[in-house]
Amino acid sequence: MARLPAPPVRFLLHHPAHLVACGFGSGLSPWAPGTAGTAFAWLSYPFLRLYLGSDLSFAIFLLLAFALGVSVCRIAGRALGIIDHGAIVWDEIVPFWLVLLFVPAELLWQLAAFLWFRFYDILKPQPARFFDTQVKNGFGVMMDDLVAAGYTILTIAIFKAFLPF
Repeated sequence: MARLPAPPVRFLLHHPAHLVACGFGSGLSPWAPGTAGTAFAWLSYPFLRLYLGSDLSFAIFLLLAFALGVSVCRIAGRALGIIDHGAIVWDEIVPFWLVLLFVPAELLWQLAAFLWFRFYDILKPQPARFFDTQVKNGFGVMMDDLVAAGYTILTIAIFKAFLPF
């Protein structure tokens, strides 16, 4: 499948949903926009945690960000003509924030989580593949990456349980 070109920067300014769905511009990366969106999530996570404080506050924020994502991904996808256009990366950002909530704060654990998340997001094991191929709306766009986040959290938990450090 050929990679679609990124929309122009001005696309971000046409509607607030476009700005959010495209990860505040990170989804416009000409190379691996999903990876760029995930990197944006990783870089912004410490600031969000500092601002939001407790795990409960952050979990509520994630629920709201997921619900917002269903809407903004639908709006941006319709405007782009493809519901899960590569420039739409909010679906990577919110689930990776969830992953980081469960991963130790050490850089190597977070790097491992980043790599595993990208692996599962690209591989799309079931039920992620179902959401990606069969649920063609904002909910499907968000859910396939939420499944990738679940696989990532499980993988990190298994590694953490069996590694001596």
